[in-house]
Amino acid sequence: MAEPAGAFHLLQAGPDRYLCYCRPGPGPGGTVYVTDALEVWAGELGARPPLGCRCQPEEHGTKLREALGRGAASLSLGEGKATLQLREEARCSALDLFKLPIAEARSQLQALVFGMAVRVESLERRLEAAVETLASSCSPEKNAARSQQLFLPDPSPRKNRGAGSALPAKRKIPGESLINPGFKSKKAPSGVDFEDS
Repeated sequence: MAEPAGAFHLLQAGPDRYLCYCRPGPGPGGTVYVTDALEVWAGELGARPPLGCRCQPEEHGTKLREALGRGAASLSLGEGKATLQLREEARCSALDLFKLPIAEARSQLQALVFGMAVRVESLERRLEAAVETLASSCSPEKNAARSQQLFLPDPSPRKNRGAGSALPAKRKIPGESLINPGFKSKKAPSGVDFEDS
């Protein structure tokens, strides 16, 4: 049994609520299913528009899906049959849905429940990943630590320092000897005189 394709839509018929969903099917537009979790009605999209519908078969399925997405479809139930009507479309009036036999309805409901469980599980994983990403990028502690790292010298040993020295770089203080670090010259620097006069 194929997993539901596309979105799920809730429909109201009197005091009762129904779930409407589509699955790929033998027809060019697939199959529309409507259920109250006890019974299932089905109709082929794009197979043959109902009488009085003045749109093309493939256009009928598209208009029906769009109307379901906008909440512009209504459901009416009859004896062994249901009708999905588009409130706004005069050209594409309705789709007849026929009640499925109990065994087929049971397998459709089973496929629907497990298909929804797979979707919920997938959405939960995506949500957890998104929350982790947002938490790591929005955490005040981590952001403060990152911004401090941008302005403070790196305390970790430098790897390209030559001869394996693991000491951090030390800033040279003016007047400090390069040959004997830590020793300050008491004389003012004079420079080198190259003229021997």
